[in-house]
Amino acid sequence: MNDSASLDVVIVDDHSIFRSGLRADLDATVRVVGEAATVDEAVELIAQLRPAVVLLDVHLPGGAGGGGAEVLKRSSGLLDSVRFLALSVSDAAEDVVGVIRAGARGYITKGSSGRDVSEAVVAVAGGDAVFSPKLAGFVLDAFGAVAGEQSESSDELDRLSAREQEVMRYIARGYAYKEVAAELYISIKTVETHVSAVLRKLQLSSRHELTVWATARKLL
Repeated sequence: MNDSASLDVVIVDDHSIFRSGLRADLDATVRVVGEAATVDEAVELIAQLRPAVVLLDVHLPGGAGGGGAEVLKRSSGLLDSVRFLALSVSDAAEDVVGVIRAGARGYITKGSSGRDVSEAVVAVAGGDAVFSPKLAGFVLDAFGAVAGEQSESSDELDRLSAREQEVMRYIARGYAYKEVAAELYISIKTVETHVSAVLRKLQLSSRHELTVWATARKLL
């Protein structure tokens, strides 16, 4: 970010009129530094600019046809530093769950106001997960139901040691491994070991699923 008072954002949407309208409607906490209309354009621009947050439509032309989820997967090496917030007209459960599984930190609909989007950008940049009210239920159902089956009647946190719980909360908030290591005065290798143990014990496949899991249980 070049301006300490604003967050650098890239808008990815194939409708130029929507991009222009959204840019004009965002408040001063957000600074749009680039726009892309296709999967390939988005991947290249995000790697070049490395914004704080990417506002990403789910359905995009180009690439291999995977839309927003494909952008996320092809940008997976940047997920520690760049946050993705899906902003789409679609409220279909499969779109919501698909893009969250790919690594998005939130999903809001295009009916949101400029102020709502700006606030969501700030929240996601800070490590929070943000969802439009109706959409949160899809995520809780998709991730919470699986976790519920796995946990049976026991408290899932009981599976984790005290140190694993500390690491889990930092990782779920979006901290990079080196940041967790600095906060807890342990090595990066030790952080990696704890994260692997947490994911294994909770039977989750990625740090992004961990974020959704922790958010659903109000652990952040």
